[in-house]
Amino acid sequence: MKQQNLADSQTLHKIWEDAYNYAIEKTRSNIAFFSDGYPAPASTHNVYAKIANTDWTSSFYNGMLWLSYLHTKDDVFKAAAEHTLPDYQQRIKQRINTGTHDLGFLYILSAKAHYLITGSEEAKQTALDAADLLMERYSQASGIIQAWGDLDDPQQRGRIIIDCLMNLPLLFWATEVTGNAVYKDVALNHLSQSRKTLIRADNTTFHTYYFNTETGTPIRGVTAQGYSDDSCWARGQAWGIYGLALAYTYTHDTGCLKDAMRLADYFLAHLPDDLICYWDLIFTEGDEERDSSACAIAINGLLLLSSLLGVHDAKALEYRTKALAMLLELCRNYTSASIPHSNGILLHAVYGKPNGAGIDECTIWGDYFYMEALGTLLGTAIQFW
Repeated sequence: MKQQNLADSQTLHKIWEDAYNYAIEKTRSNIAFFSDGYPAPASTHNVYAKIANTDWTSSFYNGMLWLSYLHTKDDVFKAAAEHTLPDYQQRIKQRINTGTHDLGFLYILSAKAHYLITGSEEAKQTALDAADLLMERYSQASGIIQAWGDLDDPQQRGRIIIDCLMNLPLLFWATEVTGNAVYKDVALNHLSQSRKTLIRADNTTFHTYYFNTETGTPIRGVTAQGYSDDSCWARGQAWGIYGLALAYTYTHDTGCLKDAMRLADYFLAHLPDDLICYWDLIFTEGDEERDSSACAIAINGLLLLSSLLGVHDAKALEYRTKALAMLLELCRNYTSASIPHSNGILLHAVYGKPNGAGIDECTIWGDYFYMEALGTLLGTAIQFW
């Protein structure tokens, strides 16, 4: 049995290596085209258009460049990633589409990753500047960071979304490097409000939730990209799994760990036979589109949960086993290897089904989290978050 397990381990390692090499070479082949821009959030016919640094998704491309550099030590990736720093600095100075909580996504995988890998003080300061900008979105009365739009926008005022759990690490990190506790305090308050309102009693999640910013009273949960207000948007559930597991690494609050496990158990219990979720977990069979990107996010959350629980924990083994099985399916049947003209990596993702965006396409975050999982398993990735 031990010999068989070793053989299986060796086989898997080769699969991960081959898959990662494919993703890295696809990233390499995109450098020239995106030298003066970034991939669009989602592809069109499996090809990413080039856009300026104006969307919430730009830095997933930076993350792919940094992961590729860490694995290969090829300076072409490092140079391409470093080349973008002035662009991210300019975005802050000119406030280019910075009215969003996604400053965490934007600057963790660009400036913060840049600093972690190279020690650049300029990159470090850029990431801290982004943290300061994120702090401006905090409502003291409600204890939340507003997700989208102008703080006085009646359509967006007091709205949080589950994705923001992935932005909070920027604030936790800012306290670590500056010693200023205010960043962490805000992150903790938002985390607490998110756990109280976004997680339902049945272990599903709301996509978004509204608060009264004058009284701090929670109002209602609604969706923006899920099937309905009462359904469970798959990518949101995945953000919750990974975001809460990450929160535990900063807070050591076992409640975060337990909540992450609750969401993970629900996610895993609502997968179809091939383990790649539909775009909303209300669907477990039929003709609705899958969302490979949600699975890629969840895989990273499951791997982190497994490592936090420890090798002797039964749930840790379950989460790792399911994560590897999901990743294996992605490697075998969900990559662009069969579509040579594609400049993406992971097929069959959904950006936003209700608004007709990126349906059954590549998504740049799906590509990134697929690579992060492979780099983690091969031991060359570092924890950017």
